[in-house]
Amino acid sequence: MISARESVNTRTPPGEQVEIYLPNLSMADLLSAIPPHCFDRSTLRSATYPIWDLFVIGSLWKLTTIVDTYAAGALPIIAHSLVSFALWSLYGLFSGLFGMGLWVVAHEAGSSFLFRRAFSTSKRINNLVGWVIHSSLGVPYHAWRISHAKHHAATGHMTQDQVFVPWTRAQIGLSPFDSTRDDILGATVSAAVQHEIWEAIGDSPMVTFMKCAFYLLAGLPSYLVFKAGGQASYPKATNHFSPGSRIFAPHQHSQIVLSNLGICLWLSLIALSCYYYSFATVLRVYLVPYTLYLWVNHWLVLITFLQHSDPLVPHYRAKMFTFQRGALCTLDRSLLGDLGPVMAWLRSHATHGISETHVLHHITSKIPHHHAWEATYALLKLRASILLGAQFLEDEGSVVFYKNARGVAAARPVFRDVTPGVQRDKSD
Repeated sequence: MISARESVNTRTPPGEQVEIYLPNLSMADLLSAIPPHCFDRSTLRSATYPIWDLFVIGSLWKLTTIVDTYAAGALPIIAHSLVSFALWSLYGLFSGLFGMGLWVVAHEAGSSFLFRRAFSTSKRINNLVGWVIHSSLGVPYHAWRISHAKHHAATGHMTQDQVFVPWTRAQIGLSPFDSTRDDILGATVSAAVQHEIWEAIGDSPMVTFMKCAFYLLAGLPSYLVFKAGGQASYPKATNHFSPGSRIFAPHQHSQIVLSNLGICLWLSLIALSCYYYSFATVLRVYLVPYTLYLWVNHWLVLITFLQHSDPLVPHYRAKMFTFQRGALCTLDRSLLGDLGPVMAWLRSHATHGISETHVLHHITSKIPHHHAWEATYALLKLRASILLGAQFLEDEGSVVFYKNARGVAAARPVFRDVTPGVQRDKSD
């Protein structure tokens, strides 16, 4: 809350924004920096990674089962219940990490822009691997593959990107921008305007916590079923399961039916497993770690949210968008790095480096993850930052940055002039 003393028409001091230079690189510039052998794909080598993931998951299950059985015979009932809960919670956490690794393998089999995929040179093998693994994790393979390709083609585009599309001032119900009271760049915002915006959209810590919990527990299902966080220009009924959805072209309808068949088989196998093994067993062994409703959903949403959302990441309207700019407006992150080098290594190993090599993946989806580290180091290094308070974008301007709940932006665009060494600032 702004105090009475702060409510006078003062402005935030200028010059505190980070200057973000908008890239004018060509695809040739970007791809030529990558060693040629990084583009080599081997179906055999790619296949070893899901085999390893399944081996680790099976080993974790066996170890947890052995320790739980021993504890059941050695401890009182109440103590065993607590130990069993802790054991299976740890199993869910760590096996969920490797379950995310399986998701990444299917992601490589399905990710394509201009029909280039990283798992194999064979389109049939890519589709078979992607369909089997994604279906087993509750994801409609072809539906996701198609929308994900559109996301790659228009990353950061305000009207064509498919996911993590920011809300604008009008969409969250703020009053229209007034140039006499506000700053389009969000650099010098009067205290009165900050107060108005905060009163309209400022969240309490509890509301912020509830939003985060919703994203991390139900983000992916909400996106697939209700297009939550998706393209606002699509009709409200848009989803990933209807063949007639606006996301898909008419010639893709049969592929959506095949995706739905995979989900139906997945649900049937879950129901059959519950009948033979009990719901409690299926819940702790499979549903908690691997489905899109808990750990895999958590890791996927957390990873992709942090890769595409940051106050220093620009978003473009049609006038200023290029594929290269879209690909470069993502971030590489080192998740769990704050927990020490061991956890950082485990996180990147289990999920095949999807957090740390994401910018490269957007530049070209042809490079398999086992070459992505070398290609990333050769291409660029991005300094990751943390998303703090990003709330909305302006309805005006061709290059826009997040503003917080007081209308202040952390960055502003800077364009390089044709003349070497000359820079010029521009907001549209």
